[in-house]
Amino acid sequence: MLAATLIAAPGGLPPAPVQDLRARWAGGDLRWLSPEEAAEFELAAEPADLWEAWGDLQGQGIDLLLQPAANRRKQMLLADMDSTMIQQECIDELAVVAGVGEHVAAITARAMNGEIGFEGALRERVALLKDLPETVIDEVLRDRITLMPGGQTLLATMKNHGAHAVLVSGGFLSFATRVAQTLGFHEARANTLLARDGRLTGEVQEPILGREAKVATLQEISHRLGLAPQDVLAVGDGANDLGMLRLAGTGVALHAKPAVQAECRLRVNHGDLTALLYLQGYAREEFA
Repeated sequence: MLAATLIAAPGGLPPAPVQDLRARWAGGDLRWLSPEEAAEFELAAEPADLWEAWGDLQGQGIDLLLQPAANRRKQMLLADMDSTMIQQECIDELAVVAGVGEHVAAITARAMNGEIGFEGALRERVALLKDLPETVIDEVLRDRITLMPGGQTLLATMKNHGAHAVLVSGGFLSFATRVAQTLGFHEARANTLLARDGRLTGEVQEPILGREAKVATLQEISHRLGLAPQDVLAVGDGANDLGMLRLAGTGVALHAKPAVQAECRLRVNHGDLTALLYLQGYAREEFA
């Protein structure tokens, strides 16, 4: 059996499109996970017009996600940080302070869409941060970084049900550690910005944590916990997340770049991070 889940921003999911789709696909009993926000029903097989329906609903501000109905509640969360658990790209915010914001943001956009290699792009961008005082990291965290809505609820709810939460970022550990502590992740992995005498050197510690390292993190930690990749929910937005999104039992492209969406079946474009709870079958009243 398959579970079809429809999710929108609060108040953005009227009953009519849900009921119409269920009737068209001869779906099972309708279950509202949150009134006018999330609903689901089961199907015996994937409909031939799945992506046509997906496109129609996108135009109405509604996400449609189809996945196996069994074993949806995962025991491990593996989450990207930049533009996933937070609303910004940390390196872009550091670059603004350094006076090279537009240049670095353009490189970031190309790297996240898979147009250029991640590792080389990171080295190029970090070099432009040379001689920034280390104290700028605290300033950016305080003044320029905001959490993605729904993140704290996602973490608290999954942890209440025994899940292990890992933040894995191609960004920087100086940011990831603080974000992980704020949201309640069990552990965090990211790249290390190198500094000397209180100033950034313009270098990042090698080897760089990129696409393959995220896959290795999923494999290593799931094995350590006695879990299989099928037990993992992974979420990200950039091309360097595609490996872990494909390997995880549930891989979700969240507000992702076009090239990433094209490679992922589960796409959240309108909901916030609580969409990952609805996707697992949690109802609003079960949220922590």
